[in-house]
Amino acid sequence: MSATVYFSKEITPDKVVELYKLVGKALPGRVAVKLHSGEKGNQNFLKPDFWKPMIEYVNGTVVECNTAYEGQRNTTEKHRRLIADHGWSRYFTVDLLDAEGPDLELEIPDGKVIKKNFVGKDIVNYDSMLVLSHFKGHPMGGYGGALKQLSIGVASSYGKAYIHGAGVPEDIWTADHDSFLEAMADAAGSVVHYFKGKLVYVNVMKNMSVDCDCCAVAEDPCMADIGILASDDPIAIDQACIDLVYASSDPGKPHLLERIESRHGVHTIEAAAALGYGTRSYQLVEV
Repeated sequence: MSATVYFSKEITPDKVVELYKLVGKALPGRVAVKLHSGEKGNQNFLKPDFWKPMIEYVNGTVVECNTAYEGQRNTTEKHRRLIADHGWSRYFTVDLLDAEGPDLELEIPDGKVIKKNFVGKDIVNYDSMLVLSHFKGHPMGGYGGALKQLSIGVASSYGKAYIHGAGVPEDIWTADHDSFLEAMADAAGSVVHYFKGKLVYVNVMKNMSVDCDCCAVAEDPCMADIGILASDDPIAIDQACIDLVYASSDPGKPHLLERIESRHGVHTIEAAAALGYGTRSYQLVEV
């Protein structure tokens, strides 16, 4: 059974809302809006004014978690300051899910690499989640999209190290690479199951650098913008983005694909599909 992924080449705040509505899944109760708030110095992340109509439409609370590496987001105090500097708290209520411990442990009984996921404990205050992802490359994962937002994005600072280390936080930068990708798939599934499928995903293919928004010094975008995608399937939406990159005739495509392929990025999608909380088969509906 295939998923439906809505797609538009027009990249505007209003188009995000239009595609979200087409997905046809109302997000009940208190809505957590997971996005990337951007590392200090990063020039590519999608800014608050771009996401504002979408967040206001669902009356959502922006949620983030601290990082597991040096920078301006690895402590609650620094992270809150940067969130303010980047303008998020000017427009929205922002909840740093792991501002204070202890973390919430989500069990992953069918996990291939990890059997538990550590997320910010404030996630219990929400009934559903809107996942807003900036699709681009990533230094370790190959690419960043919905699955990365669900896994590394929702994980606490400790949880990020746990996933990166494939269950051994001390191995954060040295774990077997495919095991790290599979751990991301495991963790993403735990968040899908926690919200009992009450999630909608938007991926925006804009400012596509080979580097993530977590990089203080990131390469400038190497490809022209492609569009916006929306779905209720995190695996299908990421697969559709990958396919759109391959289908592009943009001269910068080989540079982005080298980053994705050299890090075996599609393996996260493969591992997630094997766990069964979504599908790689989809129908792309252009709007």
